[in-house]
Amino acid sequence: MLKVCLLAVGLLLLFPAITLASSLPVSSITNAINMPLIMQSAPQIDLSFGGEDDLSVAIQALVLITVLSFGPAFVTMMTSFTRIVVVFFFLRMGLGTQQSPPNKVLIGLALFLTIFIMMPTFETINDEAIQPYINDEITQMEALSEASVPLKEFMVRQTRDKELLFFMDMVGQESVEDVQNIPLYVVVPSYVMSELRIAFQIGFMIYLPFMVIDLVVASVLLAMGIMFLPPVLVSLPFKILVFVLTDGWYLLVQSLVQSFN
Repeated sequence: MLKVCLLAVGLLLLFPAITLASSLPVSSITNAINMPLIMQSAPQIDLSFGGEDDLSVAIQALVLITVLSFGPAFVTMMTSFTRIVVVFFFLRMGLGTQQSPPNKVLIGLALFLTIFIMMPTFETINDEAIQPYINDEITQMEALSEASVPLKEFMVRQTRDKELLFFMDMVGQESVEDVQNIPLYVVVPSYVMSELRIAFQIGFMIYLPFMVIDLVVASVLLAMGIMFLPPVLVSLPFKILVFVLTDGWYLLVQSLVQSFN
């Protein structure tokens, strides 16, 4: 019975090929059979360059792909993403929930808040760099130079003078009057250091009330003589309750968004 089933399946699979072969002329089938195997399988590929213009386009595409490869570094180090995601992880540590909210939820929320905060900067980049480049008004290098100016202005506004002057002194950069004259390799590390400092300050302010709740619960359990029950297990519902009753998510997101203005 199994052999009969396999034979029927094989005939069903071969039926379209048999039908197609029967509809072709005999001369076409004979020529296809007599054709060399290399001619049947090898596609025709042309690897030659048409001229200097084609080579220039290939180099521009390579430069664009190289710039896009820095996308994760651009998102995490040159936008508001760093401060937001660090604060969110401090919140989860303070609450004591191991994987709630999950990493994907926190990172997704941080990304959308980053888009919201950075939208004025992105609109400026679109008006001054992307659209002129699309309309062939400026070159690719000029577009990259114009796009870096709004980012520098955003990062310098959020950077302390102490960090910025430190990296400028390290590279021997003199004082400048325009943000455009400060190189990115000076602005970016200064901005990241300032963002981490602010994120840790906000994280401390978030962590402090939760730590007080842990101390109170631990003291009550110790006074009651309950030594076998972990205080964190008892304080977790109280911390979540306090966070929900104070509308913690709204206050936290509101404070983060306003901290960039």
